[in-house]
Amino acid sequence: MAQNVIRVVGARAHNLKNITVEIPRDKLVVITGLSGSGKSSLAFDTIFAEGQRRYVESLSAYARQFLGQMEKPDVDYIDGLSPAVSIDQKGTSHNPRSTVGTVTEIYDFIRLLYARAGIPHCPI
Repeated sequence: MAQNVIRVVGARAHNLKNITVEIPRDKLVVITGLSGSGKSSLAFDTIFAEGQRRYVESLSAYARQFLGQMEKPDVDYIDGLSPAVSIDQKGTSHNPRSTVGTVTEIYDFIRLLYARAGIPHCPI
């Protein structure tokens, strides 16, 4: 049975006080709140950290040596989570050959994801 939510139980990173939340999958979800309320702690330090940790664990030992391993977040458990990559907000590059993938540094993650899970097709 496919899960239609990401369920986070007992998240305790930084300002989070043992929270439990269900987030719908395959939807655009926005996390809002006051400054210091734990939005980034939930999104990056809990959900992304665990998704990226699982993604890196799924790669070969050879591929793992080139990627940093994130620590397991302070959470009881997370269900329904897929491997994850994130885009941090930062300044733009002035290189005319830069792409969205190179500026956000997501290019290498996408390349590994397609190499691991993609289905090759012959263009001829």
